[in-house]
Amino acid sequence: MKLISKKRSVVVAGHRTSVSLEPVFWSELRSMAAARRISVNDMVTRIDRQRNGSLSSAIRVYVLQHMRGLQKDASAAA
Repeated sequence: MKLISKKRSVVVAGHRTSVSLEPVFWSELRSMAAARRISVNDMVTRIDRQRNGSLSSAIRVYVLQHMRGLQKDASAAA
């Protein structure tokens, strides 16, 4: 299976930059931002403040940790 990254422009702390992520990560990032009632740019800025490596990698890890947390919550409720 070949996953193709999609490059999009975001504004991080007032500075425009581009980020390449696979569509599934863009989709989940938008959902996470909507659930918090913030923009994707604000969500990416928050992730950027905590990152150590590349921004794309930091976003993937953030989304993955979120999804794992949801999975743990679902398992605990069962």
